[in-house]
Amino acid sequence: MTGQITAAQFHAADGVEDWRSLYHLVSAYFATGSLSKGIALVDEIGRLADEAQQQHLTVDLRDTGVTVSLNRRDVSLARRISAAAKELGLPADPTAVQLINVTLDALAGADVLPFWQALLGYRQIGDDYLFDPSRRSPGFGLQPMDEARPQRNRLHLDIAVPHDQAEARIAAALAAGGHLVSDAHAPMWWVLADAEGNEACVATWVGRA
Repeated sequence: MTGQITAAQFHAADGVEDWRSLYHLVSAYFATGSLSKGIALVDEIGRLADEAQQQHLTVDLRDTGVTVSLNRRDVSLARRISAAAKELGLPADPTAVQLINVTLDALAGADVLPFWQALLGYRQIGDDYLFDPSRRSPGFGLQPMDEARPQRNRLHLDIAVPHDQAEARIAAALAAGGHLVSDAHAPMWWVLADAEGNEACVATWVGRA
């Protein structure tokens, strides 16, 4: 099962328990404890993924672990990567998986998006989203406003987390002094704010295509 299946279809498949959907991606984190063990996993992934699959694959190698992301929900490849990690004795840790987007509320997106694209050196997808071509930095999106809101901070963070980690992440934020602004769209997203009213959204795949 490959291609643009839905997040629900991906998670319904067997053998992908290590993986979590985050917006358009599926990601898994494998704890290694050393760079050499991480390199061994990355080397194995390089053998498992063919040239076409590698175009949709991102690997982040650190001394503590390896994060693997697929921008196609490829069940078969995800299974093979998990099997390789298991063979190497590298456990998955879903709590370490997340994807961060920066979102700017804007009255006239078409007027401000070119500025941010030039400033960030990003590329554009659709009418309201920019991405880092190197896949290293957060995405940048625009959210339309009906009218100016000078009393509200217009910049907020969107943080996509695994669906089974959302409640724990929200609880931790509330315990740290934050408050819930809205859960009207949960479980797709919750709006939280810090003590000064600066907002962030915690998002999951649930309810999305």
